[in-house]
Amino acid sequence: MRVVVLGAGVVGVTSAYYLAEAGHEVILIDRQPGPALETSFANAGEISPGYASPWAAPGIPLKAMRWLFMKHAPLILKPRIDMAMLRWIVAMLRNCTSARYALNKSRMIRLAEFSRDELIALRGQLPLDYEQRSQGTLQLFRTQKQFDDSAGDIAVLEHYGVAYELLGRDACVAAEPGLSAARDRFVGGLRLPGDETGDCHLFTCQLAAHLPAMGVELRYSSHIFGLEIGEGRVDSVRTDTGLIRGDAYVVALGSHSPLILRPAGLSLPVYPVKGYSITLPVADADRAPVSTLLDESYKIAITRLGDRIRVGGMAELSGFNGTLPSQREATLRHSLDDLFPGAADADAPSHFWSGLRPMTPDSTPVIGATPVPNLFLNTGHGTLGWTMACGSGRLVASLVGGERPPIDPAGLGIDRYI
Repeated sequence: MRVVVLGAGVVGVTSAYYLAEAGHEVILIDRQPGPALETSFANAGEISPGYASPWAAPGIPLKAMRWLFMKHAPLILKPRIDMAMLRWIVAMLRNCTSARYALNKSRMIRLAEFSRDELIALRGQLPLDYEQRSQGTLQLFRTQKQFDDSAGDIAVLEHYGVAYELLGRDACVAAEPGLSAARDRFVGGLRLPGDETGDCHLFTCQLAAHLPAMGVELRYSSHIFGLEIGEGRVDSVRTDTGLIRGDAYVVALGSHSPLILRPAGLSLPVYPVKGYSITLPVADADRAPVSTLLDESYKIAITRLGDRIRVGGMAELSGFNGTLPSQREATLRHSLDDLFPGAADADAPSHFWSGLRPMTPDSTPVIGATPVPNLFLNTGHGTLGWTMACGSGRLVASLVGGERPPIDPAGLGIDRYI
């Protein structure tokens, strides 16, 4: 089967890989000159199945109101006339119930755990070197209330059999020795030893480099204008280099996916939620993190990537906005300097970056078939594209080929919104 994959971020590239591995003829299209140059480029670097949780949860509406007024706010809302934003917020608020949280969490954990296993298997098949570490993730609690509230998360982890360690202050320092200079800043933490870290951009580029040998045709610097629909099916993709035809089409365009689907009569509730990161060279290895630390108060991840430190986080609702406000960089630096003082070279360029995460109202990606017979989706992963990429690619490849899916795809399709 000839399959056209739209989008060469980490989700699109893994989709192309697993489709080619299954024996399909694959064409991969992206407007950028290479893979992973948008949202996959400089994310926080964490592969955290255990922390795969919906943003929509009981208590979030009240927390969100407090976050909006914090100096170093984890949530930023830019008021604007944007019906898509309004519909997305309303839909997310409807998911802030205990029942919906539990349902959405179960779907996310199922996919994230499978994806980690697929990534491990992939590393065994291909020589991939992307500054990978398998030293767990530490969620750091600055207050006793945060520590006590973790009981709910622990119950979920136990239910799904995810290994965890609830740590006091000394144990946190033992896991992350660089925290020794900030002992008075926190009371404890929750560590997931099975989590990993790695440079998503580097991984995607290395995996993409294997695609031509598998017969995949790479069409970079190719702007996608839309889908041509005929007789209820996708007939072709319209690009600035002409029409590209296939037997099946996989949309993996992240936040831009809803725009391309409208001509097909599909309404996909994916909204761009902007995140930020900075990347700095390590100045003192003894003061730097050894893996990933999640600063619970500011919702910021601090990750060691080789001889660099990546600090990423925040959620800004402002549409397709690529500006880089200095106050967002200040928030990232505050979290890093507060917990790992002296770890990074403060005088070096910070490589300040932003990306648009494709978020669904229930935080669960949209994977699988659509009402258009030869059109498939692999999008809407939000902050977990890196965590879920390999599993999502394997799953969509099986669904395109009409094979038995490797995991239960129930609840992951667009049908839950129709």
